[in-house]
Amino acid sequence: MCPSQTVALLCFTSTLGQGLSDPVECTLTPFSGSSQGLTASASTEDMRLCLLLVVTLLSVAPGFVRGGDKKKLQIGIKKRVDNCPIKSRKGDVLNMHYTGKLEDGTEFDSSIPRNQPFTFTLGTGQVIKGWDQGLLGMCEGEKRKLVIPSELGYGDRGAPPKIPGGATLIFEVELLSIERRSEL
Repeated sequence: MCPSQTVALLCFTSTLGQGLSDPVECTLTPFSGSSQGLTASASTEDMRLCLLLVVTLLSVAPGFVRGGDKKKLQIGIKKRVDNCPIKSRKGDVLNMHYTGKLEDGTEFDSSIPRNQPFTFTLGTGQVIKGWDQGLLGMCEGEKRKLVIPSELGYGDRGAPPKIPGGATLIFEVELLSIERRSEL
């Protein structure tokens, strides 16, 4: 048997109007690939239909009832900064260098060859959700590696022609400077 499961028993009578009035006893044993492990006996003479619905939540299908297996954003620190007087927060204007790759290593974009940092306001939806979340609390001079699932990237649509739908994105980012809105 699986470690986590949800079992729902729905029992109906064949007599119209009676509904779910009489108890039905159902016994569940581990499924062996046949119906031998499932037995049901009715406490009345009425013909019963006992529908057993077993939804098993396994590691191969977590969140099946709640919408599927969602991957999480992964944040790796590539270079720490010892002296960090301010950390990035929502509303800050960030100046960054970045390189974006697909899981197979194909580079789809980079600010480095252009020698032009990318500038945006954090937490305002100007960038993909994976960036808005993954760049919080970052220090000037810090480098991070972000592994962004498609739900926090470009989703099922992708960004053709370079980013296919459902793609996990890998970014190497460096925060060059932070401009606080209150300082602008």
